[in-house]
This record gives sequence, C-alpha cells and structure tokens, in this order.
Amino acid sequence: MNLFEDTYFTISKPSEGIFRDRGSKFLGFAFPVKTEEEVKAHVQHLKKEHFSARHHCTAFRMGPDKQFFRVNDDGEPSGTAGRPILGQIQSRDLTNILIVVVRYFGGTLLGVGGLINAYKQAATDALEHAEIVEKTVNEQYRIQFGYDSMNDVMKIIKDNDLIQSKQDFGLDCSLEVSVRKGDTDRVIGLFRKVNDVKVDYLKTE
Repeated sequence: MNLFEDTYFTISKPSEGIFRDRGSKFLGFAFPVKTEEEVKAHVQHLKKEHFSARHHCTAFRMGPDKQFFRVNDDGEPSGTAGRPILGQIQSRDLTNILIVVVRYFGGTLLGVGGLINAYKQAATDALEHAEIVEKTVNEQYRIQFGYDSMNDVMKIIKDNDLIQSKQDFGLDCSLEVSVRKGDTDRVIGLFRKVNDVKVDYLKTE
C-alpha cells in the first residue's frame, strides 16, 4: 500500500466452490477474516465438519498493506496446495481473507502438476462465487477531553461522519473514533485545535 492508498479489496461474506479431478473432490471455502483467531476457528470448524477428508489446506492474507500471509499444505507435497491458493488471493489483490480447500482423496494420485491445478481451481471457484468489495483503511484514535469541550468534539465527529465507540462521559470524557486514513491529518488536526483535547493513536485496520 503506497502513501496515498487508503482502500483495499476483500470479500463481504463466506463463499464456496468445488473442483473434481480423477475421483478426488476439492471443496473451496473463502472467509473474510481480520485475526488469526478467526482463521483458526474457521479451520477447526471445517476439520470437524469434514473429518473424513484427507487434507485441509489453507492460505490467508491480512492487513491493509497485504504483507501478512501464511500458507499450509497440510500433508500435501510442499508447494502444491497453500501456494496455489494464495496465488488466487494475490491475483485478485485481496486481503483480510482466508481460503481453505478440503480434499477428499479419490484413490488416484494426481502428481505435482495435478495438485497445483486442483487447489488453484477450487480456490478460484470459491472466489468466483464471492462478492468482492472495496473497503477503506481506517485508523482508530482515543480522544480524551474535558466536559466543557464536548460540544466541539461532537461537532467534529458529526461534521466528518466519524464512527465512534467506547464512550465514557464523566468529569473526564473519552471516546474512540475511526478515521479514514486519507483524512487523518485533517481530522486529527481539528481535534487538536480544541482546548484540553488529547489524541492517542490506537491502531490501523
């Protein structure tokens, strides 16, 4: 992601696909994810649901910069499953996505080329049934302020259509806001012009 990019592509909801070759069946499952915990939960669920399948091969990529990814061949020859799945994620420039391909062995060995093609096609079919959406890269900030500054702070939030969460309005007030990355310099600058406002960066998502 370059300095001026503040959008990315992902899928809106889970989708499925299938590919068959010489008796083997390859079921593709694509999920939108943001954490490794979500990845583990989806994989564990599929292993329970398809407990008699021979392999559960995976690839995921996360983060708006698309730099965090993992692949798992789950017993298939190295490079024949996870990498071809990841290749389909990369070719569509997607992130915050997990694809699991579940293989039911049909009794005939497919060879390296056959496996690479099968896992690629199963992942492709899952993505062809998915709704690909564009999302904004957002940064989260904690805004702390005195009660006297509440009207000014809330006006900035309303004028800029910011999403807020975790409000605490006591003698010392605080809340968290999500700001589109491309707007952060301008919006955070507005908050910092208000008397007694403290702004802390939390994370990017």
